[in-house]
Amino acid sequence: MTSAEIGVIGGSGFYSFLDGLEEVTVETPYGPTSDPIALGEVAGRRVAFVPRHGRDHRFPPHRIPYRANLWALRSLGVGQVLAPSAVGSLTPSYGPGTLAVPDQLVDRTSGRAQTFYDDGGAVHLSFADPYCPSGRAVALDTARSRSWEPVDGGTLVVIEGPRFSTRAESRWFAAQGWTLVGMTGHPEAVLARELALCYTPVCLVTDLDAGIEEGEGVTMEEVFKVFGQNVERLRDLVGGMVAALPAERTCPCPHVLDGITLPSALL
Repeated sequence: MTSAEIGVIGGSGFYSFLDGLEEVTVETPYGPTSDPIALGEVAGRRVAFVPRHGRDHRFPPHRIPYRANLWALRSLGVGQVLAPSAVGSLTPSYGPGTLAVPDQLVDRTSGRAQTFYDDGGAVHLSFADPYCPSGRAVALDTARSRSWEPVDGGTLVVIEGPRFSTRAESRWFAAQGWTLVGMTGHPEAVLARELALCYTPVCLVTDLDAGIEEGEGVTMEEVFKVFGQNVERLRDLVGGMVAALPAERTCPCPHVLDGITLPSALL
């Protein structure tokens, strides 16, 4: 059955949580996806998995085919998207291993295609609250049921990458009251909104950002090490969320396109 109701966009470590795995190649108007879409079951529910960076991690954050990935998920019938990712912390109280479920986003990227509505007339959607409220509630409840007390809320600032922040940049981000920094949460969230999908971020803190503590600064080795130490726990959390997500979407997300005339390519 080449369809799914729930999508997961994450690292290659998530392949192993799907039962009955098969792969499909989905053609999109925006080119190929990061890799073929893996389809399987979790807790009796059909799930489509996209390795965000490709299974060999070949796509740096600014080159990920975000539009193709989200379009492909929707074309397979996905209505709800879970997005686990590694992030840095902008506050000393959120150390490595912290689980955070932010409720706000700040875009500090540049040059990324971040809309499906390039042609056919202007389309303006509300993005005041960028994440699905139902999905966030499920993330928080599921984490607590697994004795992993989450940080409820906060602001994720998304930077262009692939470099990490300077000390001055991370101190500036922290001074704005922002709490997390990552490289992939935008434009994923806004593209999901444009397709009327529910999008829920699940953020694993892997490091304190450069301006938050003294030392050599953030390294890729450090990020991968902490992520590897927590990937099984994160995978279990996402699996629990899949089981707990509502079968019927009663949140505002499915209705964001109501009354809007879409470009013909999106009909």
